[in-house]
Amino acid sequence: MPLRRFITEITDGPFGSALTSSHYSDEGARVVRLGNIGPAAFREEDVAFIPLDYFEDLQRHEVKPGDLLIAGLGDENHPVGRACVAPAGIGPAIVKADCFRARLDEDRLTHRYAAWALSSAFVAQQVQAMTRGSTRARINLDVAREIRIPVPDIEEQRRITDFLGAETGKIDHLVSKKRRLVELLEERNDSRILRHVGASALVAGSTGVPVQPVRRLLAKTVRPSVAGVGTVTAYRDGHVTERSLRRAEGYTLSGSTEPQGQYVVPGDVVIHGLDGFAGAIGVSEAFGNCSPVYHVCQPQGGGDPHFFGRLLRLLALQGYLGNFATSTRERAVDFRNWELFGRIPLPDVPVEEQREIGAAIRRIRPLRELVERSAALAAERRQALITAAVTGQFDVSTASGRNVTEGITA
Repeated sequence: MPLRRFITEITDGPFGSALTSSHYSDEGARVVRLGNIGPAAFREEDVAFIPLDYFEDLQRHEVKPGDLLIAGLGDENHPVGRACVAPAGIGPAIVKADCFRARLDEDRLTHRYAAWALSSAFVAQQVQAMTRGSTRARINLDVAREIRIPVPDIEEQRRITDFLGAETGKIDHLVSKKRRLVELLEERNDSRILRHVGASALVAGSTGVPVQPVRRLLAKTVRPSVAGVGTVTAYRDGHVTERSLRRAEGYTLSGSTEPQGQYVVPGDVVIHGLDGFAGAIGVSEAFGNCSPVYHVCQPQGGGDPHFFGRLLRLLALQGYLGNFATSTRERAVDFRNWELFGRIPLPDVPVEEQREIGAAIRRIRPLRELVERSAALAAERRQALITAAVTGQFDVSTASGRNVTEGITA
């Protein structure tokens, strides 16, 4: 049945200049954005606020606990039309542009069941045919109202909701545990590096381990660009790779109008001269050209590139490197000048210790990739389970969730 038969109220977020990033503040009323709307799960990581006095001007877009939240914009990894329920304690809050907030006749269609149904492959395929937009699929309020979902009786809706909550919770918990293991390994390596920082003259003063300027530990390399190769980019999460292999977000475009002017090879330490303060520092995993705004370096004296890439990134994120910048530009700390950057003191860590830490860092990348492949498979199984449950491919009253997706269609 079309969703409109059960909607008692629906609104989208304020468009245009009514709500932009310039209105955001550190606290106040929550802004529900696309990143918060996961398939039948509210995500807390994409946090934004507006001042409470401005919230009062936008109250027709208010979100309350239990409201149905629908994504009006999607991409390859985040389907348009996916939905979740606003959690308890969310208020005061409003919904942002490209998101919809709906309230339903709960006696006929529960908000939680609707979120599961809208997040199924059954609905995703239907909505895909209704969308507009050349690069990112988009729907408007009129289209959202016409989305058709299976609507069993209210008791069956509750049984499906309870079943999916329990079974997808197990899947999500397993994925979370695997990702947490990788995070703990990363934290262990970071702690080892920071212990060297703490023991150095940077922190311990004259009694600490000696320090050396960057230029004595890293040699800046400027190779001519090579035709026919891709663009290497340093992302804020420390990943340095060919840009076409990743999404567009997560890096700052160079302010330079010069052509892509430096050739980069795997193993180079790559430092963004403007965006490095935000974590855009790491070791290249790809061949390609990068902008002159980057410092491309190689360790001297047999040092380890992964050690230096992580050391510099940690010091940047903690604000240490920014103390040596000449200025700030568009929220970026400017250390494009190599003469200045090369004078920044760093701990002089023995080469063998560098190599040991570097080897530990390198071991994590394949483990992380393995975990993410596992997470992708879990996400596929999760959606297959949702789709099977809401389309009646099995009886949730007797299903255990174990091997329940065998023989069903996604």
